[in-house]
Amino acid sequence: MVIRSHTIPVFLFLAVSFAMAVQAAPNRKKEGESPMQLSSSAFESGEMIPSQYTCDGADVSIPLSWTNAPEGVRSFALIVDDPDAPVGTWVHWVMYNIPADVRALPENIPADPQTENGAVQGLNDFRRIGYGGPCPPDGTHRYFFRLFALDTELGLEPGASRDELLEAIEGHVIAKAELMGRYKRQ
Repeated sequence: MVIRSHTIPVFLFLAVSFAMAVQAAPNRKKEGESPMQLSSSAFESGEMIPSQYTCDGADVSIPLSWTNAPEGVRSFALIVDDPDAPVGTWVHWVMYNIPADVRALPENIPADPQTENGAVQGLNDFRRIGYGGPCPPDGTHRYFFRLFALDTELGLEPGASRDELLEAIEGHVIAKAELMGRYKRQ
């Protein structure tokens, strides 16, 4: 077989396109399925987060719930962060190995390495395990709650960072959901 030099770029393009499609395939839902959705009884997406969940209040974790988890979920992972922080993205909560049958996290989860339902908590940028609420130094900040449905349970010890979690879930995410709230100090 003779391959002409002008066909190599086309071949490379097709090979790269195929590899990208295969990598993205696990995140695709079956036709007709609703995407996974994350919500809170405390606020609607895009709205202000009540002060009881912040450093101006009791600083307790926000209640969360989700629907439409895909088939094949072995665990969930959660990251809450603030991309508007002056020092770069500030991490407020890292949780992983949330059991596959769990569909909600209650308000005020204790800052223990392992929760009552068996989930494991990581380290936030306040250098503490568990939830650390919004506490922006100025202006209104956005807080992104990202839930990942995974096809595996993770071997991470308690206290893992957001970056360690993101590295561990690479290639294992089968669905994602996001909720965004805002907060400004009073």
